[in-house]
Amino acid sequence: MKQASGFEKIAARCWNMLNEGKPFTPIFIVGTMLLYHISSWGDLLFWQNILLSFTVILPMVAMYYIYDFPLLLRNYLWLPFVAYLMIFNTFQLSLLLFALGLYFFFTVWFWGTFYYHLRIGTSWLNFTRFWKLVLKNSDSTSGNAQEQMPKFLLLLSLWQLFYEQFAVQSAAAINWQSYLLFIGGVLLYSVILHRNLFDWKPKQYTTFTNNIPMNSKAMNKRVITIVIDGMRKDRFQAADTPFLDTLRKNGTEYTQMETVYPARTVVCFTSMMTGTYPYEHGIKSNMVWKLGTKVETVFDSLRKVGKSGRLLGIAHLVDSMGDDVDTVTAVMNNDVADYNIIERAKVIMKEKNPDFFKVQLIGTDQTGHSRGVLYDEYLEKIAEADRLVEDFVKWLEENGYMENTTLIICADHGQADGIGGHGHLDEGERFVPFFMHGPTIEKGKIVEEKHSLVSLAPTITYLLGAPFPSHSRGPVLTEAIKKQGKEEAS
Repeated sequence: MKQASGFEKIAARCWNMLNEGKPFTPIFIVGTMLLYHISSWGDLLFWQNILLSFTVILPMVAMYYIYDFPLLLRNYLWLPFVAYLMIFNTFQLSLLLFALGLYFFFTVWFWGTFYYHLRIGTSWLNFTRFWKLVLKNSDSTSGNAQEQMPKFLLLLSLWQLFYEQFAVQSAAAINWQSYLLFIGGVLLYSVILHRNLFDWKPKQYTTFTNNIPMNSKAMNKRVITIVIDGMRKDRFQAADTPFLDTLRKNGTEYTQMETVYPARTVVCFTSMMTGTYPYEHGIKSNMVWKLGTKVETVFDSLRKVGKSGRLLGIAHLVDSMGDDVDTVTAVMNNDVADYNIIERAKVIMKEKNPDFFKVQLIGTDQTGHSRGVLYDEYLEKIAEADRLVEDFVKWLEENGYMENTTLIICADHGQADGIGGHGHLDEGERFVPFFMHGPTIEKGKIVEEKHSLVSLAPTITYLLGAPFPSHSRGPVLTEAIKKQGKEEAS
């Protein structure tokens, strides 16, 4: 299986500029405005007026960049647009229709059909389902139509208004008082909404890991974690997964394992590997502006005691964890993606023999994004992951890699309805499958208290006799560890 090339890593970063909702909005309005006025590109006065008018609306662009208006809050985005129409009493219908057409061309055809066909082999007819998924989607990407539409319709209307005034009049003729009052009103409105209604973020641990002393004596020879990316908990329970069910029932299951906010893949993986939250490790979306984490990872902790760890995953993860990642190309038919990843995992085990190995399976997540989570294809992809994990574990056993090894199975986040959305913690995203299995792990135990994925990092280092990562806040998952093992470690 091919590694992700340098070009693919750069392309992934570029795609995130369009995929992530925050950068998409300004990119989209600039592109739309320029295309709408393409006939004027040869006029120097046009460029002067378009830049001046854009400068005027920059405060509104910044406001909509800072405030996401997630989930139910997106319904309130239409009120500023209605207020604009009432106050300024003008809009360019042809511009707004052009913007709507361009948006749905990008999301439904270019992204949902053309992009997914080239990257993972979906049908050229994927648009026949994808348009419904975009309208329903609630995640923090550009495919969140109910959030993006009121944002770009307002920003484009304001930009066109000031462009026309600069083109035919002087800046002195602009009603600055009305505009400043409008901006101030939208800012106050946004602050009040987010302070009073945006109240569903997971509660964070405020202290560093301290529920058990650091363990200087390894309990396990190896820890292997398999992350089935985007595996929604209730859909996992509905899927045909006999092997994973056996591991779950003969190990310790955490039924209320919570992901972090925002529930984006690179964010979640980074929190799992550092034991802390985005505000501290610095990775706040899949779009990573500054490469690397600000704090120690599991891999750093293991190096302190002469041990090694590897993460096998897609190119996005390099932006966070750098050289500790072995990449896999995400450009392959989704029918063979996870099979190829497992085959690559076997090669890495043979060649590098890491003490800690984390493998990301991507097929379930990609199916959810391209075909939705409420369809049979999604369940079938989870069932496929079950068979591949079984194959990998049997291979590990046959080659002696499962001796005194703890196996951890989980998802990084769930997926909501629509295009398998995840980010804002809509229903189906927040709680993920999570269970542990191995000789030092309690058998047949169910832990129903709420826990967080930030506990993964300190639990791994505890089992392997390494110090907790420097900013680890999640408690070690001691409920899963056999009492005898804890006593020996202490």
